[in-house]
Amino acid sequence: MKKYIVLVGLFFLSSLLSQAQVAINNDGSPADASAMLEVKSTEKGFLPPRMTEEQRDAINFPATGLLIYQTNGTSGYYYYTGSNWIAISSAGTGSALNLSCIDYDGNAYPTFVIGNQVWMKDNLRVTHYRNGDAIPKETEDEAWAEYVSGAYCFYQNNYLAIGDKYYGALYNWYAIDDSRGLCPSGWHVPTDSEWTELTTYLGGLDVAGGKMKSISDLWELPNTDASNISTFSGLPGGNRFFSGGFGSIGIHGYWWSSSAYSSDRAWGRTLNYLHGKVNVYNFEVGCGHSVRCIRD
Repeated sequence: MKKYIVLVGLFFLSSLLSQAQVAINNDGSPADASAMLEVKSTEKGFLPPRMTEEQRDAINFPATGLLIYQTNGTSGYYYYTGSNWIAISSAGTGSALNLSCIDYDGNAYPTFVIGNQVWMKDNLRVTHYRNGDAIPKETEDEAWAEYVSGAYCFYQNNYLAIGDKYYGALYNWYAIDDSRGLCPSGWHVPTDSEWTELTTYLGGLDVAGGKMKSISDLWELPNTDASNISTFSGLPGGNRFFSGGFGSIGIHGYWWSSSAYSSDRAWGRTLNYLHGKVNVYNFEVGCGHSVRCIRD
């Protein structure tokens, strides 16, 4: 009988504890009604596990939402998304991570915070300038080569299979430089120095590319060093040459900056399937490249 009473008591105690709230340093008061665990202090903080990037990556089967503080490399708080470790920027709040950027056509782009910047997570695919004027769409190679004003296209002129689902549109630099504005209100095409700020934050040109490349199978193998730890999610959208032809799908991603190099060339960035670097080039303004927008 006593054994039965003890077992019943343990059952009810276990049930009670499984539903209880825990308050630490709270003067015996219950935790806030919305919290399972509440820690109160005006003198000390909460310290999560601290480890190196190598130790973090060695965690077996990390749970989605797992939080750690990384002590080396790009140090700071990181959480696990279910597929990647993502840095929590000190520049913004969680709400900024979900802030949508909506273009004139109504396309909504997810965004992410990194360092002191907020970037679009997808390539631009708008077909109008900010004021509503249509951007000319050019499919013919010879006509593309003759443009001295803004124009766009999709890779090999295939919108449904490529532009809409994955890579976005390709724009010549005249569209970037147009005063009517290519990005939505409150956003702009990043300058060369803003691109540099991004890659510096990610550890420099030699390693930033791997952190910016998507791990998608749209990249040709080996897609070296790709981790997408930045959530930039760079894809190999290829490019359109200033002469009108297309190339490099699956191999390279090309992105414009808004900074001119000369009267007929402008700065841009590329990612490559063979290495984890970011390359800095100046390209003919008649080339068609991808565009990302950054928040003002």
